[in-house]
Amino acid sequence: MAKPRVLIVGAGAMGMVTGYILHLAGAEVTFLVRPHRAEALNHPQTLYYYNDNSLKEFKEYVYLTDPSQILGNEYDFIVITLDGAALKCETGRSLVKTIGSAVRQSNSKRTGVILGTVFFNVRSWFLEVSGLPEDSVTLGWFTIRAYSPTAVTLPLHPPTDPEPLSKARIAWIDNLGDGFGVDDSAPRVANAFAKLYNSSGVSTCGITPTAQAGLYMNPIFAIYAACALLDWPRFTDIDTQGEIWRLAVAAAKEIQSLSIHGELGQHAAQSTTETSMAERFADIDAKLLPLDNRAFNRYHHGGKVNEQDTKHLRACVGFGKGEGKDMAALRELVRRVESVF
Repeated sequence: MAKPRVLIVGAGAMGMVTGYILHLAGAEVTFLVRPHRAEALNHPQTLYYYNDNSLKEFKEYVYLTDPSQILGNEYDFIVITLDGAALKCETGRSLVKTIGSAVRQSNSKRTGVILGTVFFNVRSWFLEVSGLPEDSVTLGWFTIRAYSPTAVTLPLHPPTDPEPLSKARIAWIDNLGDGFGVDDSAPRVANAFAKLYNSSGVSTCGITPTAQAGLYMNPIFAIYAACALLDWPRFTDIDTQGEIWRLAVAAAKEIQSLSIHGELGQHAAQSTTETSMAERFADIDAKLLPLDNRAFNRYHHGGKVNEQDTKHLRACVGFGKGEGKDMAALRELVRRVESVF
């Protein structure tokens, strides 16, 4: 029986970890990367796994550097791991069109696209630009935390072993339940991908209703904006009645109330409080130990707060205004972020 063929667009931390897991699931993995990333892929990849404090080697993959090379190739899945800013730039739009052409040219396989790009309403945009039918594209996201130890040094917590960590190109932890998630916007794709991913034996992929997935992801960026303004405090130390935190939670509730999130969003906005939001994120930090999630967020989201995260919040403002909503708290939060960073 032929191995499932998976193309992963991007070989950053999350792309590499996803490729490794899918390799363990029996997939034939191909990366599509920019030419300057090719040299790094000519060598076996070393991954430090926080869950068992050991190094893993990943070398069973091939890579391409020209998007046109995917034309004429057939894949069971194409997993896109680029961030929203990269995907929506001119080069990214061209890539999306090429992916659309590649999927339409595939004769024997009904290729499923996993859009692992977190950005407000990004699936609608992707469908329009790619020209693909709705039943071929589902949203995906990671709860795994992964980063390059050569790019940032995070504080160490027991039982992290610094010796193998220092040798790793990528470090990752999978402590929040499902390491990968997909929504049910394209059920055939979601179910088939989850079945493959779950056969890895090291991580699981869950399927979440579309409205619930957006409701979980979209308000998070208001909280990260507050963290940036507060210089990334521990969630257990946050003054839940402080002005910035109250503003951020009000902004998150405005996002929850958008029609795209349905009745679930209305209920969430009514039940969310400054205290419950801080407790939710403090719980995530605790579950992710021994990885220091506070320092990880400072590195990962702090570096992008003026680009992807803020663009996401602006998109939420625009959607809300289109519904006749003022979005006053969110607009003020964005103004403060843009005035500081």
